[in-house]
Amino acid sequence: MTDKELFKSLSYEKKNVYEAISDKEKADMLALCDEYREFLDEGKTERECVEKAVKMAEANGFKPLDSFNTLKAGDKVYKLNRGKNILLTIVGTEDITTGINLVGAHIDSPRLDLKQNPLYESNGMALLKTHYYGGIKKYQWPTIPLAIHGVIFTRDGEKITLNIGEKDTDPVFCITDLLPHLAKDQMVKKMTDGIEGENLNILIGGMPVKTDEVGEKVKFAILKLLNDRYGITERDFLSAEIEIVPAFKARNVGLDESFIGAYGQDDRVCAFTTLKGIFDTENPKKTAMAILVDKEEIGSTGNTGMLSAFFEMTVAEIIEKITGKCTVTDYNKVIVNSACLSSDVGAAVDPNYEIVSEKKNAAFAGSGMVLMKYTGSRGKSGSSDASAEFVYKIGKILDDNNVIWQTSELGKVDQGGGGTIAQYVANLNMDVIDCGVPVLSMHSPFEVTAKSDIYMAYRSYVAFYKDR
Repeated sequence: MTDKELFKSLSYEKKNVYEAISDKEKADMLALCDEYREFLDEGKTERECVEKAVKMAEANGFKPLDSFNTLKAGDKVYKLNRGKNILLTIVGTEDITTGINLVGAHIDSPRLDLKQNPLYESNGMALLKTHYYGGIKKYQWPTIPLAIHGVIFTRDGEKITLNIGEKDTDPVFCITDLLPHLAKDQMVKKMTDGIEGENLNILIGGMPVKTDEVGEKVKFAILKLLNDRYGITERDFLSAEIEIVPAFKARNVGLDESFIGAYGQDDRVCAFTTLKGIFDTENPKKTAMAILVDKEEIGSTGNTGMLSAFFEMTVAEIIEKITGKCTVTDYNKVIVNSACLSSDVGAAVDPNYEIVSEKKNAAFAGSGMVLMKYTGSRGKSGSSDASAEFVYKIGKILDDNNVIWQTSELGKVDQGGGGTIAQYVANLNMDVIDCGVPVLSMHSPFEVTAKSDIYMAYRSYVAFYKDR
């Protein structure tokens, strides 16, 4: 063996997925990504993602858990939580106390929420006040087309679902910005201060009612329009959940269409591939579970985040329906013997901003699914840090199933960082590691992913569920 051959055998080098897959695999990848774009367009909020997931689940033979008194191997069930979580399960052939294989993703994304009293008039225009949700760059949100999604309840208790701005015939909305001719003071501010949170106000109308009886004529016109079309009044906003999201659709990016650009790919790219992974799993040995959760972008808190008891309560219910009982000892055995892939995105090296990445330990778009032993900030703060044993186990599963994968950290050590649901799963005493798709322009209104990495993430979850 030459020194060149020996060096190659001893060293590690990332692969490019496109150079390694067959024509058949490429065709499968493109078909998967066509379906993924449709998923993104139909699920721009956590509620819409759950509704879409239910339709997909039922089409793949899953039924509500509440419709079963007992469960047996092969049964496919799902459980909802407040319209914002879904847990899907395929009962395995092995005793459930040997553990479950869990993949968890989140379906909330950075956005703008309407305040409880949002509607006001200024300078002959009607606007809506917002409160941003999650980590956004505020300057990215003005001057792009926006859509209104959400639910609002009338005083009589009727639930009204809003989705305005997605159809070609719909109006869209926007946040205005200063013209450069008058932006001298704005342009010398720090980027974090150039657009203030209280100025992220949505332009919603400008046509006044012809009357001398009301001072705020444009606001009155908008209230009349809302009441005529949807039967709602201004008071109904007090209990509403209205989200403002980009109005554009998911698109292929690049002359070769090798990328997908869309809003909300963090983390719906992993939610979609997680769903497809469990749908393509039949008769697993270990019980297979997939959970889609809310509130990850604000700390996984609340009764629909990963920190809620929904997961634990549902696992206990499933154990009881399989075995006839669920003691504390039974539950503990299940959890300690279980394994989880925290299905969340990583940061891909951006050619325009290479300086924030340490390339030997960074993810590259097109090099496959990314496995992250730890996330966190600076000194691994807020990270679960998977054990060597578990990283080896998952890596072997991926290798044995010809999955192309890479490892990464979230930027240079002192640069910043971030967290996922992995730490909260680990707190249950379960093995867990982050595993997902590298993303460019993360948390922006138009995030970019490589189709090859989406395909390898899907392949990863299928391999994990089928692991013996």
